[in-house]
Amino acid sequence: MRVSAGSGWRRGALAPAAGALPALSFPAPSLWWWAYAALVPWLLLLRTADSGRRAAVEGWLGGTGFLLATHHWLAPSLHAFVVVVAALMGLLWAPWGWLARRLLAGAPAPGRAVAAVVLVPSAWLMIELVRSWEYLGGPWALLGAGQWQVPPALRLASLGGVWLVTVWVVAANTALAVLVAVPGARRAAAAAVAVCVLVPAAAWAWAPLPRPSGTVRVAVVQPGVVDGAEARFDTGERLTRGLAGRDVDLVVWGESSVGYDLEKRPDLSDRLAALSAHVGAPLLVNVDARRPDGPGIFKSSVAVSPRGPTGERYDKMRLVPFGEYVPARSLLGWATAVGEAAEEDRRRGDSPMVMDTLGVRTGPLVCFESAFPDMGRALARDGAELLVAQSATSTFQDSWAPSQHASLAALRAAESGRPMVHATLTGVSAVYGPRGEPVGGRLGTERSGAAVHEVPLASGTTVYVRSGDWAVAAALGSLLSAAAVAAVRRFRRGRYGRRRPGRRKRAIRPAPARR
Repeated sequence: MRVSAGSGWRRGALAPAAGALPALSFPAPSLWWWAYAALVPWLLLLRTADSGRRAAVEGWLGGTGFLLATHHWLAPSLHAFVVVVAALMGLLWAPWGWLARRLLAGAPAPGRAVAAVVLVPSAWLMIELVRSWEYLGGPWALLGAGQWQVPPALRLASLGGVWLVTVWVVAANTALAVLVAVPGARRAAAAAVAVCVLVPAAAWAWAPLPRPSGTVRVAVVQPGVVDGAEARFDTGERLTRGLAGRDVDLVVWGESSVGYDLEKRPDLSDRLAALSAHVGAPLLVNVDARRPDGPGIFKSSVAVSPRGPTGERYDKMRLVPFGEYVPARSLLGWATAVGEAAEEDRRRGDSPMVMDTLGVRTGPLVCFESAFPDMGRALARDGAELLVAQSATSTFQDSWAPSQHASLAALRAAESGRPMVHATLTGVSAVYGPRGEPVGGRLGTERSGAAVHEVPLASGTTVYVRSGDWAVAAALGSLLSAAAVAAVRRFRRGRYGRRRPGRRKRAIRPAPARR
């Protein structure tokens, strides 16, 4: 890819297009193999920028294109506001664009090329870390998440979380870019490509595996597209009754499956208790309602036994920006007028919970929370044997969102070494084992029904559960070390590269010729 430095408008158009290319590695396309080269056109464009400022602008434009492509399904809800948000968040890629040019421009020596393979992925990871803050939108479409169906990548996730998978993917792209565009560093680039191949192979061979510890039969109930809270409850009840005699240990309903507070509606509480007795298994439902003991609406995972609600309730802690609350509502409240933003902010829970009354120690998450690596890790550390995400993506039913959301459960399972159930109202519902492997079939967005899965349990802990976000710390350390080296070199050039004032170098004159 070669675009002249002077064709600014062409470059400005190419940058967002190049930034959008990695979106094809995510569901629904799920072209996972494409991720290993998807960044190369963007890197080659940045490499040929005529200045660091131009590269920063093209980094911003490419980041905007990436976010629009991976979040395009938000457009029907946020309308033009999605472009504003993407453009603001895209600014995070401006320093990355500058750094990519700094390391790859011209004819970098092999040492600088190797530095690029380390620092460019590290800088990308810092972007993902910042935008993973829940108030900035959360960790949706992390580049490593596109590898949810690749077993060696899932094994990497068990070592360093999705963060390590992201570093690996960006490193492979950077090494390929050097291999293509820098003849003088091709040996170093080829070695880097070889390392990128060997790393997941080594993880596959030596990373510790979860130890099998039995199975549990979990039923997922998916009502499908049903209008109204009463009709949704009735459909879930009917589907659950059909599970009688199937020897299930736990029945899981999706997010907002109960639209009324069970204290206000004891009739619904009694129906759920009778349903649990009829099936012979506890239920995990999700209540989306205003409570009688205080203001505000909570989304809560509630355990129900044949005697009724057990008292174990988990309140959703991390809310969807604009979907469940409007950040800085006094400033951004106008978003409710141009899109389907929340008219009223939902309330937040205080702490995670591992439920003991469901037959297996269960760590519930609600919808958006399954995107956060730290939440699954915390539940595994607290003793959860099974992770459950209760979700609803019916607003985005015909988009890529349901498949993207379901795929995240594979990563959380692999990271934690615990199986994960992703139960939704309208699809996609899916179950993954403790290595991130699929268990049984999926219930797609066109389905209404109940599915029973023989879910393998596991004991022991993964390296990621024990060690946490060490990949993030390593990336940050690499960047700080490189910055320190650059600062020292600049200081030395400034100190020793100038002549001392008041002293002039004496000119050497040739001796006169002798006659």
